[in-house]
Amino acid sequence: MGSPAFAVPSLEALVEARFDVRLVVTQPDRRAGRGRHLEETAVKRCAREHELPVMEFGKGDHARVAERVLVEQPDAVVVVAFGHILREPLLSTPPLGCINVHASLLPRWRGVSPIQFAILHGDAWSGVTIMRMDAGVDTGPILAQRAVAIQAEDTAGELGARLSGQGADLLVHTLRRLAAGQVTPQPQGDRGAVYAPKLTRSLAPVRWDRSVTVVHNQIRGLQPHPGATSFLGEQLLKLTSARPFSFLTVADEAGQILDVSDEGLRVSCGEGIILVTSLQCPGRKQLSAAEFLRGYEVRSGQVFRS
Repeated sequence: MGSPAFAVPSLEALVEARFDVRLVVTQPDRRAGRGRHLEETAVKRCAREHELPVMEFGKGDHARVAERVLVEQPDAVVVVAFGHILREPLLSTPPLGCINVHASLLPRWRGVSPIQFAILHGDAWSGVTIMRMDAGVDTGPILAQRAVAIQAEDTAGELGARLSGQGADLLVHTLRRLAAGQVTPQPQGDRGAVYAPKLTRSLAPVRWDRSVTVVHNQIRGLQPHPGATSFLGEQLLKLTSARPFSFLTVADEAGQILDVSDEGLRVSCGEGIILVTSLQCPGRKQLSAAEFLRGYEVRSGQVFRS
């Protein structure tokens, strides 16, 4: 059970390791893009490539899906970034349980946006957890964990790609050990538990009055979705990449552009200066600072507003 690109390496790993994947369950096709065309989930496309049977799980479909899954009498149900909460009898019927690949070192960052919130909060480490699911939200016993360092320039997209690969590898090893009776599930407990809720556009506006480190974490933590945004004059811009330039404050106003060059826009923060290196207008492609400046007039002294 899975939907976005993050779940594809796990499905690929199961197939390559010759697990008998009897059924793939994913979210329904949705309209996306400027043309609002119906698009399959990444997992559905992957399943079709491997000629695996696919079932969609839409709103109100839990009973129908659970009945179909249990007909296969699976040893385990693997769940990766699925987008639905599972209930009984599905949770407890498979002998090995419902096994979840979660992109954090649980119990830190339970919930649907662990990668983004780890970066937004300046964590130095993330990782993947293989967990046996229970009725709670990411509260089940831990079967295996693997830590992954968060690099200083990592975006959520880049970190997510690394974690998806690590999660797929750890999943295969854990399933084999679990089937052999070599895994002792470890209860999580709630000490250190933090929840990462669904991302909303309310997180997007850049708070220039904060420190350069916090602003940098916001830009990279929300890239590629939903993106960190700010107004320059009447134009809304998405700031797609940046890096700290200085930790000293030299401007009177946060958000003020101090210097403009092909290297980027130097912008003052509440503390320090950030160098914005790529930008994007709504509905347009991402541009480097040099490319952006060839099409848009930007001057020192202008102020970003959010």
